[in-house]
Amino acid sequence: MRYGRAVIAPLAAGCAVFLTGQAAAADLAQAPLEPVSIESLTARNPWQIRVRALGVITRDSGSIDGVPGSDLTYSDTLVPELDISYFFTDNIAAELILGTTYANINEDGAVGVPVGKAWLLPPTVTLQYHFTDFGAFKPYVGAGINYSLFYNQTEKAGFSNLDVKSHLGAALQVGFDYMLDDNWGINFDVKKIFLKTDWSADHDTLGPLRGKAKIDPWLIGTGITYRF
Repeated sequence: MRYGRAVIAPLAAGCAVFLTGQAAAADLAQAPLEPVSIESLTARNPWQIRVRALGVITRDSGSIDGVPGSDLTYSDTLVPELDISYFFTDNIAAELILGTTYANINEDGAVGVPVGKAWLLPPTVTLQYHFTDFGAFKPYVGAGINYSLFYNQTEKAGFSNLDVKSHLGAALQVGFDYMLDDNWGINFDVKKIFLKTDWSADHDTLGPLRGKAKIDPWLIGTGITYRF
């Protein structure tokens, strides 16, 4: 009997281990396997750049303090522009807009003379919402802030000490990308910059002059998009 018990006990333990292993294997066989997508292994690069040809169309409004009927106008320009975007999600992005332009300033009212020329560096940051339900067509809207920095200001004959003050203002944006593939696309974009600033200059016969310059430009651009 002792020998029988010595044989039966190990056999029972082995059967228990075997049956437990079979049950575990059956559970593993029945568990569904989660598919692994390429997107889950490699996240999309969040950076994007655009290069645009940009038309700067000004409002042409301004005045000289104390001079009734005075009016300022500013030349429109066509300049290159570089934009850098960072996507926090598929829908939310921030865009930094870089470029420089100039404006010829004229008084076309009571005085009727050219005043001078000022270069403008208007870095602008917008927060955008991108719509993603239209396939290759990807429209967006944005709003942000603009700092218009005037530099390299020169005067026309009769004027001196031209000074157009730099200004912080608001910016609105609407546009779209049409993606040709995963990386390349074409872009159309419209921005409105709200720019009302102070200016001053000295005139040989009129003396010190100062007033308001209401430029409020439309920035209308088209170009190429590259998504990394």
